[in-house]
Amino acid sequence: MMTSHSLKSAGLGELGERTLRKVRRRVMPLIVLLYFVAYLDRNNVGFAKLTMSEDIGLNAAAYGLGAGIFFLGYALLEVPSNAGMYRFGARKWLARILITWGIFATAMSLVNGETTYYVIRFLLGAAEAGFFPAILFYLTLWFPAAQRVTVLGIFILAQPVSNALGAPVSGLLLQMDGLMGLQGWQWLYIIEGIPAILLGLLTPILMTDRPRDATWLNNEEREWLATTMDKELAAKSGSGNHNFLAGLKDKRTLTYSALYFGLVCGIYGLGLWMPTIVSALGKFSTAQVGFIVLVPYTVAAVFVYFWSKRADRTGKRAWHTAVSMVLAGMGLLAAGYLLPVNPILAMIGLTASAMGIYGAIAPFLSMPSAALTGAAAAAGLALINSLGNLGGFVAPFAVGLLNDATGNNQSGLLFLSFCLCITAVATYLYARKRPEGDAALYPAVAADAGMAADSTATAKSS
Repeated sequence: MMTSHSLKSAGLGELGERTLRKVRRRVMPLIVLLYFVAYLDRNNVGFAKLTMSEDIGLNAAAYGLGAGIFFLGYALLEVPSNAGMYRFGARKWLARILITWGIFATAMSLVNGETTYYVIRFLLGAAEAGFFPAILFYLTLWFPAAQRVTVLGIFILAQPVSNALGAPVSGLLLQMDGLMGLQGWQWLYIIEGIPAILLGLLTPILMTDRPRDATWLNNEEREWLATTMDKELAAKSGSGNHNFLAGLKDKRTLTYSALYFGLVCGIYGLGLWMPTIVSALGKFSTAQVGFIVLVPYTVAAVFVYFWSKRADRTGKRAWHTAVSMVLAGMGLLAAGYLLPVNPILAMIGLTASAMGIYGAIAPFLSMPSAALTGAAAAAGLALINSLGNLGGFVAPFAVGLLNDATGNNQSGLLFLSFCLCITAVATYLYARKRPEGDAALYPAVAADAGMAADSTATAKSS
């Protein structure tokens, strides 16, 4: 009996392998760079807090509220923004998103109190709305579902890599106090916000909307890719209604939204508080905190690539998602209890949590992107990201309240651990017997797709 991996390879053939290799080399570097910058601008407030809070008078709860309020603006405009992307195309719409969020990211340097902090964080979230689901939908146009977990893993790598590289840079930027009359945290926002504006100007030149527009593929490769993706779309479209509104009303969309909420609680609960947690481990300068934070994210980046490839090879997406979230929850639990006892063991726990959190994202997101298609995918992925990212509002605020109430970081970490473990169990129970959660549940469909791809390639070469 053929495994899903061997079946997948046989289905692609030499032409398919060559074409997708070219697509990965052309599409993925820009996508990863854009997400790298997005995550940098979204999470740099965690480092800015180390000195900004005292300058403008923020307590832990106020910081958490402002850090999370980003996601209220993000959630409100997520679906309308993705409708714009579907209407105008990825190149133009992503350029608009990049330029507007770059403007508000640099405007964070103007914060002078709680009110301006809340307002600009909200506007930054509104400006970035639609970016993540637009990229997810864009990838569904270029990569067959069988190859998508690995591709998503490469894309998701931008998160821990952005945190790993951004941490020491942010720590060093905080030491620019007094230059041209600005504080270090103001320079952090300015310098890290400008790349989004520049990339917004370059994206319409560098990005291609759809496979049939890819002049950088030869005619045979372009036809193979367009035909393969059209057949996959037609196969899915025959199973139900796939218009934009159908994606919003689909029960799978609502279920994955709720599950993603739990995962996002872990992502941003950890990411937005990591610098604060690390600084509590000892007496460190901001630069030292940056280099220490680099460690868990670097390890997580290596794990993400390995784990995504494994999920693709086995097809067990639900299992890989659940195991990752349990690892993250156990890491946070260990860190919470070890934080006052042993800093090194606490860092090991934080590293395990980073591995689990970021390792879960690609196999999780591959499930709704495999289940939905066409305009329904654009709408459904936007709604999943919109409702799910409300966890990015709840978690930082809840952690801030718990930290203020208890005077330590332990209770906040235990809260995040609970969210992740509950979500892991729910995700596994829901998705383990669904075709998007376990590729082995539809081997006949995969075989048909493979034979169709082979026949297309043979016809073109003959």
